[in-house]
Amino acid sequence: MFRRSLLLVHLLFPVIFVFAGNPQAPDDFRKMTNKAFADGEKLVFDVKYGFVTAGIGTMEIPKIKKISGRDAYYVLFTVNTVPSFDWIFKVRDRYETYLDKDALFPWRFEQHIREGKYSRDFSAFFDQRKGKAKTTEGDYPIPKNVNDILSAFYFVRTLDFSKMKVNDKLNLQNFYKDKVYDLDVRYLGKETIEVPAGKFECIVVEPLVKEGGLFKSEGSIIIYMTNDEAKMPVRVKTKVIIGSINADLTSYEGVKGNLSSKR
Repeated sequence: MFRRSLLLVHLLFPVIFVFAGNPQAPDDFRKMTNKAFADGEKLVFDVKYGFVTAGIGTMEIPKIKKISGRDAYYVLFTVNTVPSFDWIFKVRDRYETYLDKDALFPWRFEQHIREGKYSRDFSAFFDQRKGKAKTTEGDYPIPKNVNDILSAFYFVRTLDFSKMKVNDKLNLQNFYKDKVYDLDVRYLGKETIEVPAGKFECIVVEPLVKEGGLFKSEGSIIIYMTNDEAKMPVRVKTKVIIGSINADLTSYEGVKGNLSSKR
């Protein structure tokens, strides 16, 4: 009886070791503090070409989704021209990112562009465990915590600008198409502005986008974010070859951070 029990222990020991004695190591990801945004946030913008309201832009986090075994903010950014402008230049753009809830890096990015006769569809899965981006155009190496252009914007909202001086830069990395680009964000100071959604004291930043921006890469972008916990975007000014495109916040809901900068 003793020998039979001893034999059973020897047979079961490898199974016990696999399932109990050698559990899968937890993910070695960074843990970021986020007081700025949460699921349920929705920001709506009037997009103006000169003095003409040409379209509506929406940035929202409809829900938390599970991806690669992790909770992620599902972030959706859309820009659509209004019907009266469609006959001039019709736009139906959609960007999506799955932003890890704790580590604040992306797991997946999608871009669907419809601008006049131009169209482009691009997607990438960021395997943050293996350091590889799997895209519609191939597989490419990526550094730790790499961003897409949309996730980078939400990540910047969580950062502290209080000790920055004018022209100081934040250094990020952005993957697009088939390579990693440096994405510097220059701090330009503070300014109080008024938009349809209200009057706000803002932090002003300039993302130095080399490729894969939320607008075409020929122009510069200036972003006004509330100078508080939320760092909610209230204005985006974009200079392009044919003029300027400005987006002003018209309404917001579900903002997590304290909007103490509203005047």
